[in-house]
Amino acid sequence: MKITSKFKILSQAKNSFSRSNYKKALEEFAVVLQDYPNSQEAHNGVILSEMALNGESGAEAIFDYYEILRDENKEQADEIIGDMLQTMDGTLDRLGEIFAQPLRDRLEFEDGILYKDFKSIVEKGSDFKETFENIMFSTRVIITQKEDFIDFLGNLIEYDFAEMALTYLENAINIYSSDELLIKLHKQITKNLNSEN
Repeated sequence: MKITSKFKILSQAKNSFSRSNYKKALEEFAVVLQDYPNSQEAHNGVILSEMALNGESGAEAIFDYYEILRDENKEQADEIIGDMLQTMDGTLDRLGEIFAQPLRDRLEFEDGILYKDFKSIVEKGSDFKETFENIMFSTRVIITQKEDFIDFLGNLIEYDFAEMALTYLENAINIYSSDELLIKLHKQITKNLNSEN
């Protein structure tokens, strides 16, 4: 009986989100999370609903991408989106604001690592993939320049994080919808992922 209600409420929550009723979606995902605290789908749903309620433009795109991934492999989709949300932590939604301003005081970013500092660690002999995997669950990479963002995407693709790169890119395109380089990169990554499947 409890399992039936879990799937029913999750389905209702997803329908609420799709109809842009983010407050109701948040409440419904939270109900599932109360009875099933280990439900990654409900956990991700709560975060995405909060993002959407806060006006973060990437939430809808990630939700749609999540649904596509879940059609292919539910457990893998839960893990990929969970990791991505933890890594992003709202950074991408602030790209437009950050790119347009000079580098801010590092104290403001004490809960993350600046990309140039992250890159410096890698350049001193550390492996990108290993270093990124070590930090992705405990902190976030903060990107302050568009060139760094492009470099970061390139490294994600090179070190087998292509799906994560695609999601970052889709969110960036929401901010820079007419940026030809981002659109070209999006097409290239999509084509590469489709050819691998």
